[in-house]
Amino acid sequence: MAQRQFFMGVDIGGTFTDLVMVEDGRHKPFNVKTLTTPANPVDGVMNAVRDAMAQAQARPQEVNRVVHATTLATNLILERKGARLGYVTTQGFGDMFHISKQYPSGADRFNAHYERPEPLVEREMVIEIRGRLNFRGEELIALDEAQAQAAITHLAALKPDAVAVCLLHSYANPAHERKVGAMIRRAMPGVYVALSSEVWPEFQEYERASTTLISAYVGPMLADYLGRLEDELRKTGIACTLQIMQSSGAVMPASMAARKAVYSVESGPAAGVIATAQLGLAIGRPNMISFDMGGTTAKVGLIQHGKPNVTHDFSVGTGVSAQARASGEPIKIPVIDLAEVGAGGGSIAWIDPGGLLQVGPQSAGAAPGPACYGLGGTQPTVTDANVVLGYLNPDYFLGGKMKIYPERSREAIARNIGERLNLDPVLAAHGIYQLANIHMGGAVRLITVSRGIDPREYAVMAFGGAGPIHIVKVAEQFNIPTVIVPPSPGVASAFGLLMSDLAHDNVTTHIVQCKDARADDLRRIFQNLEDAGRQELLKEGLAEKDLVMQRSIDARFVHQKHEINIPVPPGAITAQTAAALEHAFRDLYYELFKVRPADPVEFVNFAVRVIGMASKPQIMRTPKGDGKASRALKGARQAYFAEASGFVQTQVYDRTTLRHGDSIAGPAILEEPDSTTICPPGYRVEVDPFLNLVITRA
Repeated sequence: MAQRQFFMGVDIGGTFTDLVMVEDGRHKPFNVKTLTTPANPVDGVMNAVRDAMAQAQARPQEVNRVVHATTLATNLILERKGARLGYVTTQGFGDMFHISKQYPSGADRFNAHYERPEPLVEREMVIEIRGRLNFRGEELIALDEAQAQAAITHLAALKPDAVAVCLLHSYANPAHERKVGAMIRRAMPGVYVALSSEVWPEFQEYERASTTLISAYVGPMLADYLGRLEDELRKTGIACTLQIMQSSGAVMPASMAARKAVYSVESGPAAGVIATAQLGLAIGRPNMISFDMGGTTAKVGLIQHGKPNVTHDFSVGTGVSAQARASGEPIKIPVIDLAEVGAGGGSIAWIDPGGLLQVGPQSAGAAPGPACYGLGGTQPTVTDANVVLGYLNPDYFLGGKMKIYPERSREAIARNIGERLNLDPVLAAHGIYQLANIHMGGAVRLITVSRGIDPREYAVMAFGGAGPIHIVKVAEQFNIPTVIVPPSPGVASAFGLLMSDLAHDNVTTHIVQCKDARADDLRRIFQNLEDAGRQELLKEGLAEKDLVMQRSIDARFVHQKHEINIPVPPGAITAQTAAALEHAFRDLYYELFKVRPADPVEFVNFAVRVIGMASKPQIMRTPKGDGKASRALKGARQAYFAEASGFVQTQVYDRTTLRHGDSIAGPAILEEPDSTTICPPGYRVEVDPFLNLVITRA
């Protein structure tokens, strides 16, 4: 009998660890949702792995792909619990992180109480090296190896956990940086070393240095975690290479993720956007808003023409993301552009000193969790509010695998919110629900209206354990006409991992005006970048026929600071290529800003993404059923709807037994093991050929 093949995607969230396991050639996945184990995340992952393999009756040798997304790197930055850093830079640049930008940017530029966070590296841990290159990579001052050795010996005595190296203009010539890196490894065996010329060799000194510093800051812990996880997988008999989701939406081997740790900083949220893009293409909706509400945060992304928006100007370490999050730590790697807010199922409701109700960003997480979990939590959360409002079934939480206690939710809301605001606990719960929706609406506004995009022209896809409960009311704020909830929305991000390909990104800075760009130079630059990426993926066992090259150039008008990324069409580079790219840049600039400057255009950065196409599960259509949704009716219970002025007897459906063509009028509650969908009064649910729930106004 032929051996079966299974794909496995694992996503660690702040409250739950999600796993999706799919057999090649079969449509039905095996889904697992288990509590995250913050003290040792490997335990939560392995609990989920063993559960899924038992469900599928799979043998370890039949698992041929494991893709993983983790919030470990992000949490280390947010909580300031990363490695004790050493930093090596060119003489005269040792104070760069302590000078920083000197002023807040993004949303914080209007904050009169803004305080710049302390640098990730202490000043005493910074050493300067004599030696200098110019912007072309030409040596102006030779590397003083004796002085460098003395400085590194001094740094070694301070016992850093990791060392970041960023020398001036090493993107143009990495020779000095490589010598210094070798000296550090000899002086400090076993210490994690990150070189900017390996992490992201692109100009803009502060951003390149910050990217390298972040990689060193999270690298030792991430490398240790991935090593322990790989060991545990090997012990179970799973021998395939562990793959890690990158912030860009592609995946890479765990060994590479350990070397370039910064690439996984936003790996968890990226998976959900990839899932939305793939599902959107399957149903013929290339323009989508991705809405992912988990236990700790809500993430919103934008998909245009079937592709997620990707940015190279991203900051980590503050409460929101996307372009508003400019006051965190900048990183230059490609990142799926997301807006993220601290409003998830575990977000704590509290009263501020002015007596106003607030929700988040503090979260109860997995330990102690919401009050209803009965694990010691006493603070009211969004999940507790949903229990009090009747949206969650105490007897069917996680498909009945986890017991929750509604009386503890009511008690926590009454004691901490209701009594202080002189409100009935139900009204207090509804206030928490509404405020969470408003916060999440702010994330939708950030990636659409704030950028001149009309959200009414998009459909929104909701997932995460809590997303389908809240999404209709979030979409209502913007008159978004269509809400889509995929099957098993609580584990959709884990499913998105399985829809991703391997990829390796390479970039180099070469500033040249378009009129002076020679075809031979362009060919040479792109060929070098392609060769480097190809070798990385071929080492992972991919065949040449599975590799796809994507080339692009960052261009700008001369004397401008910011660049726009222009795709380079496949095919040979000719004498006409530079002019064609300049024309494409001018057209895109006009589309974005509605002006056509006559200034000359220059190329700045050249990039190549080498993609290794991976086997993926298929998204299957289903035949139309008899249209009798009554087969899925489980019963009814009281649920609170403000538009109905209180509690309403609401029909409850088992979503797993709904079929293509079924239609249900709201109010209705649709339950499945990993999530619950709320269809308020005045709305209707239709089941499409892919078993998505399509919610529209009745």
